[in-house]
Amino acid sequence: MLPIRDTIRARNFPIVTWLLIAANAVVFFFELTLSPAGLEQFIANFGVVPANLSLSNPLSWFPLLSHMFLHGGWMHVLSNMWTLVIFGDNVEDRMGPVGFLLFYLLGGVVAGLIQAFSAPGSAVPAIGASGAIAAVLGAYFLFFPKSRVITLIPLFFLPWFVEIPALVYLGVWFVSQLFSGALALATASGVASGGVAWWAHVGGFVFGLLVCNLFVARRPKEVWHRDEYYPF
Repeated sequence: MLPIRDTIRARNFPIVTWLLIAANAVVFFFELTLSPAGLEQFIANFGVVPANLSLSNPLSWFPLLSHMFLHGGWMHVLSNMWTLVIFGDNVEDRMGPVGFLLFYLLGGVVAGLIQAFSAPGSAVPAIGASGAIAAVLGAYFLFFPKSRVITLIPLFFLPWFVEIPALVYLGVWFVSQLFSGALALATASGVASGGVAWWAHVGGFVFGLLVCNLFVARRPKEVWHRDEYYPF
């Protein structure tokens, strides 16, 4: 299932969402300039390597912040940024730019920590914004239960667009991440096939659910207009 857009219009321009996308794009294009050996070293230095985290070395914890701006390929970065475009603007609208930025970064740090705890001895770097974006999804799940997600479902190679309630779409997504994470615990690296950090997704989503209300800047009145929900 590929999300196309949601049915909620943000009240304000999502400046932080777009700045985060720009920052991820800049780092990704920098990665493209590196040699294979240079890229491998770059990811090893700034990705979260659970085995390298040490209480005696404060600098070893910096990758918990930097890892969320690194990506492993075009599909990785595009899928993450597309998801952030769809769901980030509304969450930022509810939290305000400063609150949303703090929430996003903290969500990414927590997601990275949970992934590291799921495989503490792993030497495989974890990279990507998906943990932070999962926190955004958790907040969206709680803030906008009446929203719907326009979703593309390929049906016998033909496009089929359906409106799925956000609670259903994100609920199914979370259950799939939880199930995959449980399977990943059986592997030495803590990731399943394809190298996906499932527990970062699970941890980020739960973090978003639990703390998103602490970052709310305003609570708009909910009104209905035709078949769409708008925050005012």
